[in-house]
Amino acid sequence: MARGVMLMSGGIDSPVALHYLLRQGHDLLAVHMDNRPFTDDTPLEKVVDHLTVLRERYHQPIPLYVVPHGSTQVTLMRNTERHVGCVLCRRFMWRSAERIAERENGTFLATGEALGQVASQTLSNMRQATASVRLPIVRPLIGFDKHEIERVAKEIGTYGISTRPGVCCQAVPDRPATRSNLLQILREEEKVDVDGIIDDCVRRAVQL
Repeated sequence: MARGVMLMSGGIDSPVALHYLLRQGHDLLAVHMDNRPFTDDTPLEKVVDHLTVLRERYHQPIPLYVVPHGSTQVTLMRNTERHVGCVLCRRFMWRSAERIAERENGTFLATGEALGQVASQTLSNMRQATASVRLPIVRPLIGFDKHEIERVAKEIGTYGISTRPGVCCQAVPDRPATRSNLLQILREEEKVDVDGIIDDCVRRAVQL
């Protein structure tokens, strides 16, 4: 089976998506984008606990990389248009995950995205976000609704972890764009040092 990198947020969706890929026999490692100071410690704590549950269930090590992402958010907020901030944020997340996949001989990236649930998960915005990387993207939950995802989360024992109190990311713009185009996004990225930001994030990543 293939080796992949799963983006883990601490929410309900990503551990369920990881569960499906593990169930199919794939070899997975996890990447958590650490958004502090725009959130608190709870997302990372939830990811660690999610992985504990899934490691025990599937008897796999599932290595975890924690990538500092708060400084990237600061740079984007200061230099780019806020309404496309979520798309830009996702592009930088994907790039960091791809770098780690290359380091770990991964052949695909994965996410818990489900179509249309939030602004960053419209078809337009997902397309612009994943245009930033070359590796294929696997979305096991793409056609699920929230009730289906929650049901599976309860079955596998991750729902209670996901719904513990915590601070949501405070970097989300007030009116995030639900549509974007690649030319617009590339113009915004010209305002920042993309390669330098990714180099710094991956260099400071730690494995737990």
